Amino acid sequence: MLSASDLKKGLKIEIDGEPWIITEFEFCKPGKGTALYRCKLKNLINNTTMDRTYRPGDKFDKPDLREREMYYSYPEGVFFVFSDAETYEEMRIGKEVLGRSAYFLIEDSLCSVLLFNGQPLEVTLPIFIEKEIAETEPGARGDTATNVLKPARIDNGYEIQVPIFINTGDLVKIDTRTGEYAERVKKA
Repeated sequence: MLSASDLKKGLKIEIDGEPWIITEFEFCKPGKGTALYRCKLKNLINNTTMDRTYRPGDKFDKPDLREREMYYSYPEGVFFVFSDAETYEEMRIGKEVLGRSAYFLIEDSLCSVLLFNGQPLEVTLPIFIEKEIAETEPGARGDTATNVLKPARIDNGYEIQVPIFINTGDLVKIDTRTGEYAERVKKA
């Protein structure tokens, strides 16, 4: 059990059987009366948010959250198959859990999977991945003084904005947290 005095930003608590993370936290001690703990909470299952105020005597349960290191194996219909790094046990994770991260999956890449009561909530990918540009317009020469960007597609159809000097077939590094171009990679 956790008490209200344990609350802080980033702490995960269980409310009504669901895991929540504290995204903002404020301690308030008015001149009279008891202290108050104001929190902004985000539901880890459906991403809804709420504001709550707690008193010092309030108690909370710790959610049953576990992180497992897993390798991405292959797509299977609407699911993506991951295998545990230690036991090689397979787990199928739906696209609704992965969201935009599904575009950045690379076979045999090590990912961190957050589980709540055995069900996957979130998949954390490596921060940077390398993908080849499958389609983009040819770059114009000469306009190098400004950060001019153009659209480009990677092999799975995801569109990113890249500098004008990037061409079809170039290898680029993409930040999986933002889904944006990071830098061009020299081919070996």
